[in-house]
Amino acid sequence: MKYILMHKDIHVCEIEISDASFSIENVSKIYNPEHIPLGLSENEKINLRKFNKWYKGRSIPASRQGLANALDVIGVTYQDELILKCYGLSLSDQYWFKPNDVNLQWKGINFFDNDFSEDVGNALFGTPTENDSFSLMSPDNTTDGRLKKKWAITDEKHCLIKSGSAPFFQEPLNEKIASILQSRLNYMPFVDYDLIFEDEQPLSVCENFITPQTELISAYSIYATLPKEKNISSYEHFKRCCEIQGIANTEKFLNYMLAIDYIIANSDRHFRNFGVIRNANTLEWIGFAPLFDCGTSLWFNQIAKNIKPIKYDESKPFATSHANQIGFITDLTWLDFQKLNGFENDCKKILSSSKYIDETRCENICYAISKRIDMLKDLL
Repeated sequence: MKYILMHKDIHVCEIEISDASFSIENVSKIYNPEHIPLGLSENEKINLRKFNKWYKGRSIPASRQGLANALDVIGVTYQDELILKCYGLSLSDQYWFKPNDVNLQWKGINFFDNDFSEDVGNALFGTPTENDSFSLMSPDNTTDGRLKKKWAITDEKHCLIKSGSAPFFQEPLNEKIASILQSRLNYMPFVDYDLIFEDEQPLSVCENFITPQTELISAYSIYATLPKEKNISSYEHFKRCCEIQGIANTEKFLNYMLAIDYIIANSDRHFRNFGVIRNANTLEWIGFAPLFDCGTSLWFNQIAKNIKPIKYDESKPFATSHANQIGFITDLTWLDFQKLNGFENDCKKILSSSKYIDETRCENICYAISKRIDMLKDLL
């Protein structure tokens, strides 16, 4: 079936999507090349392989918890089917797919200005809506990540609700702890997560930081704008890509992100969970997005006896261990360590609020995070 990739109401290109494989098979026309999603164009043409990777990246990943049961409830076989059920609309950017023969405008269907169904989100959480008018018009169709999550409209605000993973369900607690850490430092913007409990299950809640006039461009897309030379690090390559794109304060942001991730021992800061905000109308860069997605930290999946300051030190995206990745930090003078006095008490309060965190686990995490702060201080 033929579609037009739209950027708000701007025609980007005409494409054909297979009804069988749910893949983009052909790009027949390019209308506005400057609006092609970043990192997909080569020599004024669209790389079809990269285009499909970008397109499939808009779907729920196969690793999502509870996906199989949710798909049964929703009534589709493959999660990729859900992309076009909501025209590919998202709460992260302003791209969407308009069927060639349908008269639609962005203002009438986008999720920023219009209500959306929570049916898909409820199904993904294992609490399906019991009605005869199940709606697939939802931003949950195009939200990535392995954890259960759903969008909801609360007090006219678009909020993302995320769960944790068994057996400790610690990720929502970690998001709150990371928010407190960054609030204490008060140095750069960050996403402020709230912690709620439903049936004693901890959940994190945050407000969307993207508006109808902006969009999040992932670090992955920026990284893909240039071929990486073999003799430079991924850190230097990313900085070079940002420089050529005209993105400001790259080193300042990376110093901040790497320091925060070091303190909380974040093991999964991949290139898709940080990025830069762009003006969706002018395509001008606004600045790095507030730091978000810190849940895979604080030894969230390790048993209590394995929680030690320098054990299981896995990191991303520039090195496989924090011990090595911290070497990319060029400045720590901005970090006022006095502001972190007593931070371990904040951690203890949050961790002890969950029935899934016993006293030993809580004490081990608080001790380890305190020691990691000391270890970072020693680098000054």
